[in-house]
Amino acid sequence: MSDGGTYELADDLPETPRLPGQVVLVDHADEALDAVGTDIMMQAKACVRQFGDFHLALSGGSTPMPLYERMMIDPRFREMPWRRTHLWIVDERCVPFDHEKSNFGQIREIICEHSDIPSSQVHPMHAYEADGDVRYEAELREVLGWREKGHDRLDYVLLGMGDDGHTASLFPRSDALSVVDRFACFNRGPAVTPPDRLTMTYTLLNGARFVGALVVGAKKAPMIHRIAGGADSAHDVPIKGIAPIGGEFRWYLDAAAARWP
Repeated sequence: MSDGGTYELADDLPETPRLPGQVVLVDHADEALDAVGTDIMMQAKACVRQFGDFHLALSGGSTPMPLYERMMIDPRFREMPWRRTHLWIVDERCVPFDHEKSNFGQIREIICEHSDIPSSQVHPMHAYEADGDVRYEAELREVLGWREKGHDRLDYVLLGMGDDGHTASLFPRSDALSVVDRFACFNRGPAVTPPDRLTMTYTLLNGARFVGALVVGAKKAPMIHRIAGGADSAHDVPIKGIAPIGGEFRWYLDAAAARWP
């Protein structure tokens, strides 16, 4: 990221894959993290100016954790308005927060314990409780409902992508793919990588103002080019179901993820 708060693209890059939405292609994964952080902060400032708050939904997994750490320690992110931010979790495994596989447990340790975000604005998924889906649905509707109609949606959602094309906990051929009347639901069964999950649905994700997909590393290249080929449905490659209605969809790729074969 440059000092001016924008990110710069390298000159020697593979051809940009033809993906749905916009594509930010950079040389290294480190630069992709900077690009995401820049966009999150820009969206946060704009939403705070317009609405008074910012609704951010974050994913877990190993890929975005260095970004979250960077946003806590890098001086370039000091202007992030955490006190005006509502933090949501995109998906969660059905485990307690102190479990090593808990997405919120990791995000809490990195962000919540090292920023000035008010605890009342942190919204974990209680996925280990039987009514966790109902509780999260109600919390989303109540908190977002304070906004004017039409603006009562998430402002920035950060997604990842598995090697199989899943995003959030929307796995290929899993039951949650067909849920259209809920913001959050459990996803269980043989198509879901254990343990069971609680996930945001397409309905909520595609209602967001801005959705970003952070995809880096050579292991992701085959799926990126499979998506670019356009032959698969969202049922087989769930990230293809991400298509924000009245919002933006932006991919953040490094050269390794884009270079194939």
